[in-house]
Formats: sequence, structure tokens, C-alpha cells
Amino acid sequence: MSHAASRRAAASQDASAILPFLLITFGMAWGLMGLYLAMPDRIEANFGPVSGSHPLFILAVYAPAIAAVVLVLHHGGIAGLKAFLSRLLLWRMAAGWRAFLLLGIPAVSFLGAALGGTLAGWAGSLPEAGPLLAATAFMLVLGPAEEFGWRGFALPLLQRRMAPVRAGLVLGLIWGVWHLPAF
Repeated sequence: MSHAASRRAAASQDASAILPFLLITFGMAWGLMGLYLAMPDRIEANFGPVSGSHPLFILAVYAPAIAAVVLVLHHGGIAGLKAFLSRLLLWRMAAGWRAFLLLGIPAVSFLGAALGGTLAGWAGSLPEAGPLLAATAFMLVLGPAEEFGWRGFALPLLQRRMAPVRAGLVLGLIWGVWHLPAF
């Protein structure tokens, strides 16, 4: 087998991991939602009311990352997982965008509250620094965690089979369907 044919076969084999990824991701997240719908009283008695910090909600949010880690370990072992996680340290963002994320987004939120006439309520509801930092740290871990799976694992696999724009649209559609129980 030629080198090019070998690479195509490896890419095809790797790209076939998209189905197990989706099965694990949807199975965990939607399975947990089904569990909650089937036994809401028992779930709330054991874990408390459903909220953004509910353990089963967090597990559902982590489903894409868990699926990615399981499949990377299965296909690449510890070395593959180290390579996969090492991409977390690659930050290719201009300083202007970093400043916008840290200063611009809060400024836009503040401006929106001012224009909407809710600035007094917005400013009056600011938490103390400790809880604010804890919530920020929590959301820095919770929110991006699913991106390990979607953008770090599934998107590159889809891009092996289709153009980046099409892969992004397909993944966006799948991502939207995955989020349906949250709505």
C-alpha cells in the first residue's frame, strides 16, 4: 500500500470515530435527562434541585469531553491523550481580542444595562469578590469543557471528510440538537 493510501485509510478509520463520539455524547446527556424525567423526585432528593451547578447537569455538559477523552484513549493511548490535551496550551489570539474578552464583553453588558434602564438593578446585584471569582472559575471550566469534544475532537474528524465550512455547519446542527433538552 502506498504512503498516500495508508494515510487515507488511517484518516478514514479515525473519522469513523465520529459515530461512537455521538453515541456516547448523546447517550450520556440525553440519558441523564431521561433519568431526571423518569424520576424527578428521587433525583432532587439525592442531588438537589436542577440548576447550573447540579452534578447531573455538569455531567451532561461534560459528555462531549468525556466521549472525546474515552475515544482518544482508546485510539491513541496515554500518548494520544497527552497530545490531545497539549493543544490546550496553544493560544493563537491577538492581544486585542484578549482585551475585548476581558474588558469589552463586560463593558457591552454594562452598556446594555444602562441603555435598557436596568443599570441600578444590575449594579445592585453584583456579588462580593469571593463568590464572583468562584463563579467565574467555575464557568471557565464548565462552559468550555464541552468544546474539548465538539471542536477538539468531532470537528477535526468531520473536516477529514468534508470542507471546513460544511463540517462546521454539520457540527453546528448536531450541537443544536444535542442542546434541545436544555431548552
